[in-house]
Amino acid sequence: MEALYLLVPLSVALVFGALWVFFKASDSGQFDDLVGPGLRVLQDDDAAQDS
Repeated sequence: MEALYLLVPLSVALVFGALWVFFKASDSGQFDDLVGPGLRVLQDDDAAQDS
């Protein structure tokens, strides 16, 4: 039972920490363009290196 006095506040702090990291990343623009990097992988850039 005494372990719950430690584990419950630690788990609540961990959840709030994870939410803080997620919202900080969201505010900094981390998730703005989810499609662009995936399409950039498919582009053929070999023609630019030949010249």
